[in-house]
Amino acid sequence: MTTDSRATPFDDPTAEEAARAAGVEVKPVAGHIGAEIEGVDLAAGLDDAQVAVVRAAVLRWKVVFFRGQRLDHAGHVAFARRFGEPVVLRRRGSASPADFPEIETTADRLELGGKFGMEHEEWLRRRRHTLLRGWHCDHGARVDPPAATILRAETVPPYGGDTTWSNLAAAHAGLSAPLREFLAGLRAEHRLGVGYQPRPGDDAYVRHLLDHQVASVHPLVRVHPETGERVLYVNGYYVEQITDLSRAESRAILDMLLEEATRPEYTVRFRWEPGSVAFWDNRATIHLAPSDNAHLRFPRTMHRVMLTGEVPVGVDGRPSEPLTGTEPGRW
Repeated sequence: MTTDSRATPFDDPTAEEAARAAGVEVKPVAGHIGAEIEGVDLAAGLDDAQVAVVRAAVLRWKVVFFRGQRLDHAGHVAFARRFGEPVVLRRRGSASPADFPEIETTADRLELGGKFGMEHEEWLRRRRHTLLRGWHCDHGARVDPPAATILRAETVPPYGGDTTWSNLAAAHAGLSAPLREFLAGLRAEHRLGVGYQPRPGDDAYVRHLLDHQVASVHPLVRVHPETGERVLYVNGYYVEQITDLSRAESRAILDMLLEEATRPEYTVRFRWEPGSVAFWDNRATIHLAPSDNAHLRFPRTMHRVMLTGEVPVGVDGRPSEPLTGTEPGRW
């Protein structure tokens, strides 16, 4: 499989033929990222041919969407297991289902601020105080971030609450050749809590971060383990500094790369409905959770399962390195 940074994998007629043979239709929804998949009933289970089509579509389009599904918790986990090993988190909130440790419910997030003496709105403001801060991959500070995430909508607002994804392979391919060459050997520190704006005086969340640090050094350009694509491995939530550069140099380059990574042409925005499922490659995308629905006070209940991932490897063949609070395979 090619490692040419401008090549697009799985663009061959056999993929379309395989989809037709499996009774599946893959309908792209944006130029660089995103496809809707029709002709499958996730609750009934997928046969091997359908699994192969979905897997290829995720690798090609980075995020795929299913509408009108009837998945319950058990079905969600069973579907995820067809594509990998689900992550089991040691800590979840009270909204997550106790009998399904693989599932995390996003309503847990509403409890986080209160644990540290803040209303949810203040918690969000302190964590997302710039336009690009909210863009992230899941658990990017780990040495082995999840390979993929499968998110299922149970209750959604009548308007607002969309999620947006960006294709980091396309973003890397869109850079100039000299810049791609410069970035190929660089590495960056990813750390939980980067950029959080502390409260005046004592801040319980800052104390929590100091006591529970999670940090790794990842390549700035990651080679995708399945497609061979080169991926611009940046996000606004975890990346602290490019190692071996000064703070000023690092900040300017990271700001430029993140702006490049989130250019509208590399993104897709999804309007959720009850029963919608999104399945994305966490190694090749970053996503932005909605920020336009908190003031509307409509309920929004989503459930996610993450699949265990590999330790990233750079263009030079060097793997990521753990700094603190993380080791491969240990959640």
